[in-house]
Amino acid sequence: MQFAFLIMGNFDVIMDRACIHDGMAQIIGVSSLSEACDVAKHLYEEGIGCIELCGAFGEQGAKAVMEATNHAIPIGYVTHLSEQDELYRVTFQKG
Repeated sequence: MQFAFLIMGNFDVIMDRACIHDGMAQIIGVSSLSEACDVAKHLYEEGIGCIELCGAFGEQGAKAVMEATNHAIPIGYVTHLSEQDELYRVTFQKG
């Protein structure tokens, strides 16, 4: 099964991507939720079987990507344990 991991940040969707195992696994950088939905729709149409999202998407972003793929493939998003909430807040406020 082919799968993709989408990361959101200051990325260029054309340049910021990589594949391993002859394209079976892809990582793609996107700059916005809208761009992620477009990419996810295209990936789904091309036969991708599962998409994981970085934590920046959150639950609402994951739901938007689910809509973009017609709820036809599994969409997950990275989360963390609540014990690390403060560490995440501090870390991602940097830079």
